[in-house]
Parts: sequence; C-alpha cells; structure tokens
Amino acid sequence: MEQENLEKKRLKHTLAKIDLAITNITKRLSKQGRDIKDANEHMQEHKRDMDHLEKNAVRESVSNMAMLGRASLDKKKRLLRLKNVTYFGRLDFKEDNKAAKDEIYVGVHNFKDEDTNKNLVYDWRAPISSMFYDYEPGPSSYVTQEKVVDGLMSLKRQFRIRNGEMEYMLDNDIAIQDEVLQKELKQASSSKMKNIVATIQREQNAIIRNEEAQNLIIQGVAGSGKTSIALHRIAFLLYKFKDDISSEDILIISPNKVFASYISNVLPELGEETVEEISLEEIADHLFDYQIKFQSFFEQVSELLERTNEKLIERIEFKSSQDILKKMDEYLVHLENKAFQPQDIFINKNPVPAWFIDEKFKQYHRLPILKRFNEVVREIVNHTFMYYKYEVKGKERTELHTTIRKMFPSTNLRMLYKGFYEWMDRKDLLKMRKGATYEYSDVYPLLYLKMKLEGLPSFTEVKHLVIDEMQDYSPVQYKVLSKLFSCKKTILGDINQSVNPFSSSDLKTIQSIFPDSTAMTMLKSYRSTYEITQFSKRISDRIEVEALKRHGSEPGVHSFKTKEKELSYIKELIENFKNGDHNSLGIICKTQKEVNKLYEELKEKFQVSLLDGKSVAFGSGVVITTAHLAKGLEFDMVIVPNCTQQNYKTAPDRQMLYVACTRAMHRLEITSVKNPSQFLNS
Repeated sequence: MEQENLEKKRLKHTLAKIDLAITNITKRLSKQGRDIKDANEHMQEHKRDMDHLEKNAVRESVSNMAMLGRASLDKKKRLLRLKNVTYFGRLDFKEDNKAAKDEIYVGVHNFKDEDTNKNLVYDWRAPISSMFYDYEPGPSSYVTQEKVVDGLMSLKRQFRIRNGEMEYMLDNDIAIQDEVLQKELKQASSSKMKNIVATIQREQNAIIRNEEAQNLIIQGVAGSGKTSIALHRIAFLLYKFKDDISSEDILIISPNKVFASYISNVLPELGEETVEEISLEEIADHLFDYQIKFQSFFEQVSELLERTNEKLIERIEFKSSQDILKKMDEYLVHLENKAFQPQDIFINKNPVPAWFIDEKFKQYHRLPILKRFNEVVREIVNHTFMYYKYEVKGKERTELHTTIRKMFPSTNLRMLYKGFYEWMDRKDLLKMRKGATYEYSDVYPLLYLKMKLEGLPSFTEVKHLVIDEMQDYSPVQYKVLSKLFSCKKTILGDINQSVNPFSSSDLKTIQSIFPDSTAMTMLKSYRSTYEITQFSKRISDRIEVEALKRHGSEPGVHSFKTKEKELSYIKELIENFKNGDHNSLGIICKTQKEVNKLYEELKEKFQVSLLDGKSVAFGSGVVITTAHLAKGLEFDMVIVPNCTQQNYKTAPDRQMLYVACTRAMHRLEITSVKNPSQFLNS
C-alpha cells in the first residue's frame, strides 16, 4: 500500500508538470498567433513602401513563426495524450560502474521537466525503454548508437493509468506482462485498432526494433498482432531515423478501405502522422492511366466462392504463377528477334538500309521495346544529316515515326497481350468480361508486359513500403512490386488465411522474389480465448499456433431442422448481445449473396451495419460481412451462419471458415441447418 501511495504521489507530481507545460505552450501558441497576425497586418499596411527584400524577410519570418506554431501544437497534442495515459511501466536500472540507480518511467511519449531538464517519462521507443520489454529483474542491458550498456534491473512495475488516474499497478519478478496482458485482452473490442505499447512481448519487440532488414517478412498466425506490430515498427523507425524518414515517405498496401480505416488510429495514438494507404487495384489503375477496366479482387473471390469454375481456376493459377513470367519473357524475346521487321526506306530519295535500322533497334536493348522506336528515329535523322546533309524535320519526321512503328506488329498493349496467348496457342486462357473488362488475374501480367514493353514509373518517393495480407498477392504481383519499389519493406500476413488459394504466395515464394529478406515468425495468438483458438486449429489442422491461456466459453455449434429456426436463434443471440457487455458482434458469412439476404432478414428488427466491397469504415455494434472482408478485423463475438456441409466443403471454403472463426475474441457461435460442415468434425 505504501508503494502504491508513493506511485500515486509521483503520478500527481508528473501530471502537475504536464499541466504546467500545457499552460506554457498555450501561452506560446497565443503569442505566436498574435505575432503572425501583426506581421501580416504590417505587410498589408506598408507593402507599397517595402522593397522586394523587406517583403521576403517578412514572409520568411511569418513562415518560421508558423512552423514553430505547428511544432508547439504537435507537442501540446502529445502532452494531452500523456494527461490521459501518463505512462505504463517503470524499471529501476543501475548501470555497471555507477553508484546510483535510475528510475525509468516508460510511456507513449518522452516528457522532460522544463525546470530540471530531467526525463519524467521516456518514450517507449528509446533505447533504454527496450529493457522493459526484453528483461525481467536481474542482469540486463540496452544498446545505444555508441555502445552496449550493461547493468542490473532491480524493479519492473506495470501500471494502468486512464484519464490521469492509476487503476492498478503490478510488480512481478517472473511474468509481469502476462497478468497485465490478460487484463488488457479481456477488454471489449473497439471500432479502431488500439496501440499495444503497454503489452508488447519480447518476440514482438525484436520485430519492432529490427532496423537492419532490407525486407522484413512477418509470418504471423491469426490473432498474433502482426499488423499492429508492423505499425509499431513504423513508429519506431520514424523515431529512430527522424532525420531521414517521415510519415510522408511511407506507404501501406492494404487489402481494402475498411481495413485501412480500422488501422488508421494506431500511428496517431503513437504520436506520428497517419501514412498514406493504397490497394493493389489503385496502383494498377494509376499505372494504366485509368484507361483499362478490370474486375476487383473482391469480385474475383466472390465468383470463386459462389460456384466452382474449373476453367476460371485454371486461368487464375496460370496468371498468378512464376510460369507466366517465364513464358512472357520468352514472348518478349520472340517480339525482339522475330516481330520487328525492318525494311529499306528512303528519305527524300536518300536510302536508309534495313540492316542499319535493325542494328540501331538492337543497340538499345536495355530500353523497353516500345521505347526504342524514338531512338531509332533519332539515329536515322542523325545518319541522314551526316551522310546526305539532309535535315529531317516537321511532317517528314512524323511520317518517319509512323513508318518505323509499322515495322512492329502493334504498339497497342491490349493487342500485344492478346498476341501473347495466341503465340502460346492458348487463346482460351484470355477471357474478357462484359464491357471490355479484364479478369482480375489479368491485371498484373498485363502490367508486367507494360513494364517490359513501355516501362513503368517507379515510386522513388516511397522510402518504406508496408504490404499487409501478403498471402493474398501472387508471385506476379510481387515481381511487379519489386520493380516499382526499391525501398525497404515490411511484408506481413498469414499463409493460412488466403482467401484465394489459387493465386496465393507462400513464404518461400516471397523470399525468392526478395532474396535480401529476413523472415520472422509469430506463433502465439493473443486475440481469441484458448477455447476458440483450439477450436479454430481443428478446422485447419495443418496450422501451428500457440494459444494463450485466457479461458472462456466453448464455441457453440448448433444444427437446426429449418432455416426459420436457425434465423430465430441468430436473432436470440443478437438480443443477448445487445443486453451484454460486449461492444461488437460480427455475423460472418461465406459469400456476399448470403450477407445481403441475411441483412434484409435482420435489418427490420435490429440496427445492423453492412460491410461490402464498397464500404470504407468499420464500426461497433452488429456488423454483417463476408470472411474475405473481415480479415484483419476482430469482434468480441462472432456468429458464423449457414455452416452446412453443402456450403463449406472445398479447400477455399475451409480457409474462409478458419478466417471467420479466428475473428472472435471472446465468444463464437456456429449455426447450420441439418448437416454441419465436415470441417467442424475434425
């Protein structure tokens, strides 16, 4: 009790210092605002009397004041966060060869006492804070830029502080974080992903603080926190290399807008600006200059789940494999060696032989094929002037361009892509959809061909790329991404959660495309109770996962005689949820058609949010969606309806069922009419 009172006194002292700092910043902001206003008014009143240099000096002064104001405002935001959650940990550390120990309080942000210049709170990303995650009391060390600092940790303490009040504190010599982790995991879910700085585990900390890897690949089981860890890693890199990289230099490739909205809160909570996110479809649209129509990944997955189409599966498998890249490279060699047919031409009766045109075409072999024609024309123009003293210009030069291009079968990307399948004698592998729309599986092979024929602009402004749901991207997509982004990458996902196994990539494949990569594995699942994790493991029995010993009720599996009785039970579960302590209930179906039908049946009586391919945000309450769109999300309670043998019988169905069940944090209910899926009997 005495220790608790001392800690409360220390917290009160820290909060008083924070309040004082906020007051000082508020005064400073007010003064900066007045100074900017005065400078602008002075400029308006005297601009006729001021010369160019004086005006520039005033503008520069205003700009500097505005910059200082933004910095002050950012600091104030950080301090307001500290008022709510001041810190979450303490460690007492005595460095070797030093007499006194240091009391290190660890929080989301750094905070110094302005009077004494002493650190009252250390940022969780600071080198010394790493010991809080990596060590129990005893010999410990941390690494600075200059050296390894060894010493002895005599105390490790954890707090839960909310709204400036200490809810509890814990000391434990063995597994302090386990008890706190259990408390945190029992909390109800939120509509936004939360930061986990207070409960980062040792293996997670190693991933977050990995700064050497050119490409870091994180294979994490469902509920292992891999996306959260990747975002905390970004926050760490922004802190560690703040002079070299900013939030504007980072790009996240996320699966959909709902997921992007769900994770959008993490970096701001950690004091960093949000980073731009984009989907693979948006990248493709941009690179095609919005001139080519294609299916979305969501539409492709929906089609596969609604009916088995062997021809479609064959097309997807080929166009997702490394085989298509080999074939396409052979096709490009064919185009280079056989398709370009140079002929003798005359310019103002001056001959330019075919051998000269062919030689110049091959001379520029390092350029994409369709980019060489301009160089060939330039060489012909120079040749004509040098040997015949004739200058080619205007209309004649335009005609020369047309003549050279006609020596190649086509300069149209669509025609050359179609020609690829004709060259392979597999016209059946290209199937256009209504309105000259390409299938989704065509998008990145088409981009690969465009890259080889015309070249693609690279994203040189991106200094770090985050790729989430790595298993859902094909080798072809990774090959194109490897050419577009030469920066460092964090690639994460779970090979057990592929929503389309016909186009997915495993760890070995991704590593073959990024040979300078470091792979790290996360096997411990934190999201679900022990009972739900064990149940989910049995659905997909090849999964290696370590369940956290947080216990709850066994998942319920219910079979009914009629659809009406199944629906009645689902309504009963929703009523119970409304009167309970949970914040979110996910009703997760296999297909969008099922979602739409059940939504119509429930919306009259209940407030239900529908998530589909067009949704952009994820809220609390009752949400109905597909397993595909629920990936990466979590719910306090999950209902999986229509889990019959007829509905869940194929390999993709099994993946969807696994994804659906692993969304549940505290409670899982599965319903069916008559025969339940065989996957529930494993």
